[in-house]
Amino acid sequence: MADRAVTLAAAGLAAAVFLLLLAPLGALGLTFQGFAFSAPELAALRFTLLQATLSAALSVALAVPVARALARRRFMGRSALISILGAPFILPVIVAVLGLLAVFGRAGWFNDALGLLGLPSFSVYGLQGVVLAHVFFNMPLAVRMILHGWQAIPAERFRLAASLGFTPRASLRHIEAPMLREVLPGAGLVILVICLTSFAVALTLGGGPKATTIELAIYQALRFDFDLPTAARLALLQFALCAAAFVVASRVSLPSGFGAGQGRDGGPPSPNGWRKVVDTFAIVLAALFLALPLLAVVLNGLPGLVDLPETVWAAAGRSLAIALASTAISLAAATVLALAAAQGRGWVALAATLPLAASSLVLGTGLFLILQPYFKPASLALPVTMTINAALSLPFAFRILAPEARTLYADYQRLGASLGMGGWAWLRWVVLPRLARVLGFSAGLVAALSMGDLGVIALFAGEGEATLPLLVQRLMGAYRMETAASAALLLVLLSFALFWVFDYGGRRYAGT
Repeated sequence: MADRAVTLAAAGLAAAVFLLLLAPLGALGLTFQGFAFSAPELAALRFTLLQATLSAALSVALAVPVARALARRRFMGRSALISILGAPFILPVIVAVLGLLAVFGRAGWFNDALGLLGLPSFSVYGLQGVVLAHVFFNMPLAVRMILHGWQAIPAERFRLAASLGFTPRASLRHIEAPMLREVLPGAGLVILVICLTSFAVALTLGGGPKATTIELAIYQALRFDFDLPTAARLALLQFALCAAAFVVASRVSLPSGFGAGQGRDGGPPSPNGWRKVVDTFAIVLAALFLALPLLAVVLNGLPGLVDLPETVWAAAGRSLAIALASTAISLAAATVLALAAAQGRGWVALAATLPLAASSLVLGTGLFLILQPYFKPASLALPVTMTINAALSLPFAFRILAPEARTLYADYQRLGASLGMGGWAWLRWVVLPRLARVLGFSAGLVAALSMGDLGVIALFAGEGEATLPLLVQRLMGAYRMETAASAALLLVLLSFALFWVFDYGGRRYAGT
């Protein structure tokens, strides 16, 4: 009976996900008037592809030496550094941009150093700034993915190579290069998809005819020109790009053919000499690149944190409400879908991961077209943002929960059936305790992502509906950088606090 209820609930949720995606796309299709792109729209398409390609290539290329250094070096704080590499993923984009401006902006630390050396200054705006921000976010993700590839190589391969007298160059060619050929295409395509849907970075560091992405052009067409056919045309183009990249990313992988090992700890050899110097330099440079913008946000925002205006606290309250509601919806849906997938329902995975093919601006544009004739968009800003945040975070929560749900069913499903456990008893005594750790981690991740989202809210919100990320962006646009820095620090504290509370709560509940 419990299995049937889960299947029915999963079918209803899958239908809701398809409707949430297809209804906006249908509205875009009805407003669509042909692919007759203007010169600025073609320029936005070229810039979108260029920045995404450069960002993905640089993120992966810079991640390889860092991942290799972490794989073959052991030092105090290594585990902590690897864990910190996940921080940019949950860091609000607008906060990271503010930190990058403090370090690389016109009056930033980097340009001050260039001035002392008599070198020309670096402009953080335009293509170089967008790529820099994307590398900041995605290089750590690439490091983690590539490091997992190195750790997956059986230790016996390196011991065999050492017994055969392989040089470091020979080990790289015959052992490590095949792994990289398997891992790098997938990592690069995942980052490419992320960069194609990046909005906040382009909004703050791009702009202008030569540095406008498709998503930024959609925002401008709706918010400033109210040109619905243009917005629909660009949104459909953006969806086509994301869907194509998502399909390719889900299929590209080259097998390395290493086979199984004995599961012993090991890794590539740790050569000394100049190679040790290069590894140390790669690790230190990556750590500084990630730490300095965060340090700048703390130093700039701390003095004014206690004197923030009431509008900032009101925006923080709205962001918290949206984050908590989105987390509840996304986590409930992901749990039901993961349990259904554990029963062998193959269609569930498609429904749970389909939102990856869309972006918040595409869905927001479609919903704007549906709701605008009947409602004032600002009045629906918060519920629409909550719904889209929950949908777009669903794939992440599902991917975390699905493996644990499969293990749970394999270990306890027959025992539960033999004891006659019904739906509520099965949920209370088996599902929640056994999935508590991953549920807490998933909830923390979804809450942090929703807390820092700056996407669809920018389309719908008026002055009284702004969330904290949107308010930080508006403060930056008004050149109130001190207040923006303090509000950004508050956003960081709230985001990481949500992540810690949910993650710790899940681990604590699992331990009881």
